[in-house]
Amino acid sequence: MKLPLTLIIISLNEERNIERCIRSVPFASEVLVVDSGSGDRTREIARSLGARVLQEAWRGFGPQKHWATAQAQNDWILSLDADEALSQDLVQEIQQKFSQLNPQIGYEMPRKSFHLGRWIAHGGWYPDAQLRLYNRQFSNWPEAQIHERVQAPKVERLRFDLLHYVFEGLADQVKTNDRYSGLLAEKDHQEGKKFCLTKLLFKPLSKFFECYILKRGFLDGYAGFLVCLISAHATFLKYAKLRQKYRYY
Repeated sequence: MKLPLTLIIISLNEERNIERCIRSVPFASEVLVVDSGSGDRTREIARSLGARVLQEAWRGFGPQKHWATAQAQNDWILSLDADEALSQDLVQEIQQKFSQLNPQIGYEMPRKSFHLGRWIAHGGWYPDAQLRLYNRQFSNWPEAQIHERVQAPKVERLRFDLLHYVFEGLADQVKTNDRYSGLLAEKDHQEGKKFCLTKLLFKPLSKFFECYILKRGFLDGYAGFLVCLISAHATFLKYAKLRQKYRYY
């Protein structure tokens, strides 16, 4: 049975992921894909699966999702990234609970990421709660360019997992971290935060210790070691790029 809910997906060159994402939400009465200029078959695949596809120039993560929410035909929104999909258990949970959902509550779900051939369960990667189910009359995305999160009057957590097929491999993870570290450095710069050499030297080390030891990344084996090491590298890049913003040579 279809529910009065719109699945929203923002996309850019997501032909590898878009079908899995759409098919994982069989109960949505509307699927809305907002594409920011894909050069692959993303839009074609989405339309073939019954999605309404709009093209909109990239505004930043929060603003793009905020704009997409305004275009939906339903007030209830499930907002997913193209590389995400609902688990079967989460599909059933939402279907069973939908009639009792409170419009003034945003519903978050634990997110489990698949990377380097396995599900990563430690190192700070899980449960990684994400607020993705909300009613736009009371909740919406902010204007944040990065690490955006739905702003809701109240929050409750669903039980079952949102699945995240996060990177194609190590190279993709490094490339993504390079991009995000630049966005974070720019955010710090705009907020007036100054470069600190001590942070450049010690924050990456503390990040690795936090993820690998305190958050037990070692339990994910070699994959966990790589995940924690690259997270530390991303922290280093953020501070190094902040230094560039102030032209300290």
